[in-house]
Amino acid sequence: MTEKSNGEKESYENYEKLLKRQDIQKLMEELKKKIEAVKKNVEKYKEKIIKKYSFIKCIGLLPPEASKIIEEEEEVEKREGEKLFHVVIVVPDENAKDVMKLKLESIQIVKDMKPKLWLHFYTVSELWQICFDGKYELIDAIAMSLPVFDTGLLAALRVATIHKIRVLKKFERYVVSYVLAGSIVRGEATKTSDVDVYIVIDDTDVKRMPRVELKERLRAIIYSYAIEANELANAKNKLSPQIYILTEFWEAVKEAHPVIFTFIRDGVPLYDRGAFMPWKLLLKMGKIKPSPEAIDMFMSLGERVIKTVRQKLNEIVTSDIYWGVITPSQAALMLYGIAPPTPRETVELMRKIFVEKEGLLEKKYVDILEKIVDIYKKYEHEKIKQISGKEVDSLLEQVSDYMERLKQLMDQIESRSRQNLLNQLKDTVFELLEKIFGKLPQQKLIEMFKKELISQGLIDKRFGTVLDKLMQKCSKSSKQKKKTKKEKSIKKDKDKSLEKHEFELLRKDVLELIKELREYLERKQILERLKTKILIETDKTKGEIIPIKDVIFVIPDVTKDEVLKYNQKNNEFEQSSTDELNQALSKDQRRVSLQLTADFLDALKQKVGKFRLKFFE
Repeated sequence: MTEKSNGEKESYENYEKLLKRQDIQKLMEELKKKIEAVKKNVEKYKEKIIKKYSFIKCIGLLPPEASKIIEEEEEVEKREGEKLFHVVIVVPDENAKDVMKLKLESIQIVKDMKPKLWLHFYTVSELWQICFDGKYELIDAIAMSLPVFDTGLLAALRVATIHKIRVLKKFERYVVSYVLAGSIVRGEATKTSDVDVYIVIDDTDVKRMPRVELKERLRAIIYSYAIEANELANAKNKLSPQIYILTEFWEAVKEAHPVIFTFIRDGVPLYDRGAFMPWKLLLKMGKIKPSPEAIDMFMSLGERVIKTVRQKLNEIVTSDIYWGVITPSQAALMLYGIAPPTPRETVELMRKIFVEKEGLLEKKYVDILEKIVDIYKKYEHEKIKQISGKEVDSLLEQVSDYMERLKQLMDQIESRSRQNLLNQLKDTVFELLEKIFGKLPQQKLIEMFKKELISQGLIDKRFGTVLDKLMQKCSKSSKQKKKTKKEKSIKKDKDKSLEKHEFELLRKDVLELIKELREYLERKQILERLKTKILIETDKTKGEIIPIKDVIFVIPDVTKDEVLKYNQKNNEFEQSSTDELNQALSKDQRRVSLQLTADFLDALKQKVGKFRLKFFE
């Protein structure tokens, strides 16, 4: 690789500090302090000139570090000790004829301003000519200028320049060319345009790794630098780098690849090691021509276009359309509750369940599904070898109708599923009410619920409304089942969304009601058990006597798992268990009248020793 010129080396050293966030922030702060004196003047100039010359692409104030570069390149004459602030103005090529007039008016605006502003005018083509002349330090200085006004060109150039500096610092001896392309080169860049750059890497002396691996490694690192560059530049323009290794690039040139030809013809080098500009000149002179093999290859591509299009049409039907209707149909069956069916089973299940059994789907839609599956099978077994574009259009229309109807079917299934869940919740509510009040008609249970629980403040009064609403929804569903298929038309999407929303609210309220009823039932059962419990106290232990009908259970010590059962026949205690006690409690929890006979008390004294009894009221 050739050594860089002293000026180029100094430029990169000047801008190397831009590679770190803190340095950029520090530089911008220093720049703001230095230009504070001219800030009002620059803004005043911008407001006046943009109002009249709206075609201006950008106005940038160069940082003091770049002043020396542009003064040398543009041969700016200034008095000894004079401090100049340099402003760059870029205009489109089509307005080149207006530049002289723009200059004269600009000079009139700034001539009496202090500190003094020195204006530099470029058309877009003149800006890129700086790059063609190899004056990369000057284009870097312009790229780093502080934007006073920018339609997107200056920000895009700044992103690319920061990325270039980062890449060169890491891969200086391998980078052949770093080239701008796309909308920025055409002068059409906006504040959100992508910034297209092409980077050619010399791989001719790489021996330790395959070229594919080299390219992928470079791609990963250079792409990460692109993200950093976007962040550091504080611009919305996304950098899109394309990486080529030199050997592949040259092959693409020989094969007359259209992208490469366009890249060479229209690209602008932000850095070049002496390769890109010769390619550009050779192309302009007509010296780079496609090889006979490349011409034959492109010709054969054209000849294969008909075959390729036909293959794609076949793929649309046999892949996209087939799976596009099979997969959603399987989803509908799964929503209904069927295990995921195979594609072969799907058609028959759709017919049996939704057409014949439930009456939710019209036969013609299953016929469409069957037709598409039939075409797929015939193509698979080579009974059909070609499908016309007209047939594809017809199938697409049918598929569109099928998918629209399938969405409605899914809504019907979901609506039914929601209603089934409400019915299950209703059954749960009345099971709990029966346990609380006994087996009574539903209407009587509702009355008892409101009278005994709601009115007494044992359960929040809002649950009375919840139960009424649940009964109303379940009753409405029962009436709808008696309607004809025609009357079961699907509601509008808005109504469906409201129905679903209302269902979710009601479901949550009913679940809260069930929770309240269960907690009340548990409290009631505990109170019932406590009413039939007697405590046994000795000097060392505490136990319990639990009578259930004609059986008396005794827990001698509540700290242990031992449970006894009194045998009235032989006046003795037998070993029992916690499971037997719980089973007896679950069968009958009613309060019983208990007579503690002298035999029982004697037997208990022999078992636990001297004791005292404590009765619950």
